[in-house]
Amino acid sequence: MCSQWPCFDPPLRLAVMASGSGSNFEALVEATKKKLQATVELLVVNNHGCGAQQRAQRLGVACEVVDHRGFNSREDLDAALVKRFQDLGVDGVVMAGWMRIVTPVLIDAFTNRLINIHPSLLPSFRGMDAIGQALASGVTITGCSAHVVTADVDTGPVITQAAVPIHPNDDHAALSARIHRQEHKILPWAVAIKGKEWRR
Repeated sequence: MCSQWPCFDPPLRLAVMASGSGSNFEALVEATKKKLQATVELLVVNNHGCGAQQRAQRLGVACEVVDHRGFNSREDLDAALVKRFQDLGVDGVVMAGWMRIVTPVLIDAFTNRLINIHPSLLPSFRGMDAIGQALASGVTITGCSAHVVTADVDTGPVITQAAVPIHPNDDHAALSARIHRQEHKILPWAVAIKGKEWRR
């Protein structure tokens, strides 16, 4: 396991945040069973019944619903998340399809320890619907990026990327599926890369 991937003793402790289907969350959990020496201590979702929550139940990962609609501000939501993650003593936090803009409350509490996955080759196509942006632009190559979260959306340092060609007959669903397959590969590797820094 440690021949190509970094060794962590004890394993990295991770928290994951997700809002949607949770495929990147599941890919991360599966990686911890094979090559990434880490444990997912908690999944936080903000949409009750979302796919990510269902995956957590199937995978046996603790999951909590923290509904943003119940907070007065983004800062209040992030403060609640920070407390939960700090209580767990996690090394890092992974945003795996968390469809909320986070604030300095969370970013500053986990400086260089907050990772996001984004479906473009940053700095191209930041923000919402990056796949649609790429299709509309006429470019022939896009991809995905794992990056450190900073205050400005999708501008933090890139950890690793994967390129994905855009085929002439691609629609949103087809391109999205190919990008997601690459996201599932690079996200665990990004955690391993940053994990070496977290353990220095």
